[in-house]
Amino acid sequence: MERALLIKKYNQPGPRYTSYPTVPYWQEKQMTENKWSEHISHAFWKSHKEISLYIHLPFCESLCTYCGCNTRITKNHAVEEVYINAVLKEWEMYLSRLPMKPILKELHLGGGTPTFFAPENLKKLLCTIQNHCEIPIDANYSFEGHPGNTTYEHLQTLFDLGFRRVSFGIQDFDPEIQKVINRIQTEEDIERVTLNAREIGYESVNYDLVYGLPSQTIESLKYTIKKTLEYRPSRIAFYSYAHIPWIKPAQKSFEHLLPTPDQKLNMYQFGKEELLAAGYVDIGMDHFAIQEDELTSASKDGSLHRNFMGYTTQNTSLSIGLGVSSVSDTWTAFSQNAKDLKTYYLNIKHNLLPLTKGHLLNEQDLIVRKHILNLMCRYETNWTEREFHLFGLNVNFDLLDELEADGIITFSDEGIKVTQKGRPFVRNVCMAIDARLNEKLLEEVMFSKTV
Repeated sequence: MERALLIKKYNQPGPRYTSYPTVPYWQEKQMTENKWSEHISHAFWKSHKEISLYIHLPFCESLCTYCGCNTRITKNHAVEEVYINAVLKEWEMYLSRLPMKPILKELHLGGGTPTFFAPENLKKLLCTIQNHCEIPIDANYSFEGHPGNTTYEHLQTLFDLGFRRVSFGIQDFDPEIQKVINRIQTEEDIERVTLNAREIGYESVNYDLVYGLPSQTIESLKYTIKKTLEYRPSRIAFYSYAHIPWIKPAQKSFEHLLPTPDQKLNMYQFGKEELLAAGYVDIGMDHFAIQEDELTSASKDGSLHRNFMGYTTQNTSLSIGLGVSSVSDTWTAFSQNAKDLKTYYLNIKHNLLPLTKGHLLNEQDLIVRKHILNLMCRYETNWTEREFHLFGLNVNFDLLDELEADGIITFSDEGIKVTQKGRPFVRNVCMAIDARLNEKLLEEVMFSKTV
């Protein structure tokens, strides 16, 4: 079957599998502080004191209407100090639960817009956190930057604090499309931050692009890809626009401008082919990297890992999320912070970890999680007979047979291997072994499309 027909067939709502079980299965008030503390301690020792830290900085000066992230829109920068103090207090609560000083192996600033915060406030936040940690030589620190407001001082300050990777949210170079999605940055902005980051010494300067945006066409995407390749970022995230107006009502404003499904599929095929032709390597779902990048090496040697921060070469057993809506992961349990600032601040004020949603993984969850992670990072997985007995009854064999018949996978009693042709459909493959997935959930939750 031709790729276009395969995409039409399998382009259906489905999880992105940033976790397993996926967030809709997590329950409110699942995690008590005592229970969560036990899981933190166990993961801390299992990880040999190494931790990954994600800090959510939710503020933006304006609403990007395409965005599905948890944001707070304001031009009042007085919120910076209040929020930083709350995050540092949350960090103190975590430190009191850790048996020893942690090794800060991985650190990521996400948003919102991390560069909404003044450089001196970011320095205050990060220096306070780092002062309570050991900093390893091979630490991996990264942040997300908006080309329109990231200054030289931002880049230099974060570089001095150990950051060596930055991802700029480009989305599309076309100024008309930027107006529609209310995400404005000029080509001069993009060139400035790219060159400044490289001049300062950042080892990995990366771009996030989106296809399927309102008013976007093949011609406009051609220009975006052309300009991107001129700057040759180390990594490119080539995301499908996720239309979720039931969660983000602002997206309703441009529904009439969205490309047709066929047009969007053509954009995907064109973009991927151009990136591969330019020497980028498809290292995983939506992500491409140059041959020299460490993610490419990890993809080839089987050490690639994926967590809530994206694809990474780090693999700690304990990932702590600080700030509103952040997610923490001990491998055996998940917890998510309060999604609204008022509740988050109230919990912090009363010296309570702002835990709202969570999930304790049972034995079957742990097995399925391992195999979905293998598929996402290595496009193949193999299980033991005992493992298959524990989750095999919930496998969608009809879907597996169909995927194999269409040349997307090869399947045996021992495992699954995704073919080169089948890589764009890895989410569909994961859905076949998702022991908790059912039609009722797909209808109720309304996930974004898989391609």
